[in-house]
Amino acid sequence: MKIAQYGTTIVVIHTLANGLHGLAHVEIPVALSLLQSSFVVFVIFLTPIVAAVLLWTQFYRLGSWLLLFSMAGSLLFAIYNHLIVISPDHVSQVSFAGWGLLFQITAILILIVDGLGCWIGRWALKTIQQPEEVL
Repeated sequence: MKIAQYGTTIVVIHTLANGLHGLAHVEIPVALSLLQSSFVVFVIFLTPIVAAVLLWTQFYRLGSWLLLFSMAGSLLFAIYNHLIVISPDHVSQVSFAGWGLLFQITAILILIVDGLGCWIGRWALKTIQQPEEVL
């Protein structure tokens, strides 16, 4: 039950942080490619929500895996696009003025939240008891 609560909480925070970051993307504007947009929709937004729902069902193991992989995918996407590749999406390329401040804050918040999400997903998988083998 605690795992489902923590997992759901981190997914809600993740969704809010990414929603605000997406709003900043639209307002600045910082465009994403079709491939990037598809990744954002399916891996960053939809998969964590599905994972959170599954954590409350008999499919909690699948939910734990989906949580771990979606948070890891989101974390790697954020690191690559905001900190590594120099593009309009890199934090150094966005001014702190106007919507840029929200962009900067949420870019860092996403790294923290997704890191915690990975930890919660891994913790959930470690605490799931494996069925005993029958000899």
